[in-house]
Amino acid sequence: MNTAVRLTAYGLGLVAVFAATLGLGRLAGPQEPVAPHDTHSATEPGTAVAVPGGLQVAEQGYRVAPLSAGLSTTGPGEFRFRILGPDGAPVTDYTENHDKDLHLILVRRDLTGYRHLHPDRAADGTWSVPVAVDAPGSYRVFADFRPAALDRGLTLGVDVPAPGDYQPRALPAPARTATVDGYTVTLAGDLTSGESSKLTAQVSRDGRPVTDLQPYLGAYGHLVALRAGDLAYLHVHPDGEPGDGRTAAGPEVAFHVEVPSDGAYRLYLDFRHGGEVRTAEFTITAGATPASVPSSAGSPSVSPSPSEHGEPGHGHG
Repeated sequence: MNTAVRLTAYGLGLVAVFAATLGLGRLAGPQEPVAPHDTHSATEPGTAVAVPGGLQVAEQGYRVAPLSAGLSTTGPGEFRFRILGPDGAPVTDYTENHDKDLHLILVRRDLTGYRHLHPDRAADGTWSVPVAVDAPGSYRVFADFRPAALDRGLTLGVDVPAPGDYQPRALPAPARTATVDGYTVTLAGDLTSGESSKLTAQVSRDGRPVTDLQPYLGAYGHLVALRAGDLAYLHVHPDGEPGDGRTAAGPEVAFHVEVPSDGAYRLYLDFRHGGEVRTAEFTITAGATPASVPSSAGSPSVSPSPSEHGEPGHGHG
């Protein structure tokens, strides 16, 4: 083969390689820049991608740092942690949110064993709370707080183990009614992803509407929603507040919830009556009902999960 022919063949080969590479690039699509994270909102103007709360252990330089190796299943043990700031030092200055500097939410990865706790903070910034969980497994611990140096709150999450034989439970089927300690709570309304949805909880006892709910952390109810699969976190507070002259003390408590996607969510409604805080639990599906709910525990669920209220160790702090 003479020199001219070899050069022509080489040039045609380069064209073919370039065309194939261009085609692969089109199949893969352009590389999009990663949008800044916002842990409290499902969507934000001007943000291509927003991360729901609780999926990150750190954000904007703040980090939740456990000091305890795990959770106790045999009796109350001290769970200790710190919130580290952008300078790496423990944060000691917070802006109070709903009567507390920090709310600690604890739930097992299969969405059982929910707790809403309020730890104490030492002068050096170490938080601690006595807690025992009912069953072994991997637990997600959410720290919901607002550093004084920030103009908004953060929700950071970290996995903490409870040693022992872990037997995951199936997510309970969607239901609009839950019972706890003789109270019946019914939810009205639907969840639509990407927009604000109104949910109204109605509380009754022995068939009679409860009209004297008591304030709990500055409200007549607190709602936490966790997405099945990854435990994306939404902390929602109700319309109005006690003593505002327009908000009734029951039987209805209304919430506006914005979920980030279709799928199954586990909802935990805290309310106070008769001097005691109780939690009603629900499974609600946003959008079309999924064919199956993925196990957030990483293995198939084995049995239905009853409400864990009334079992030893369940409580609020």
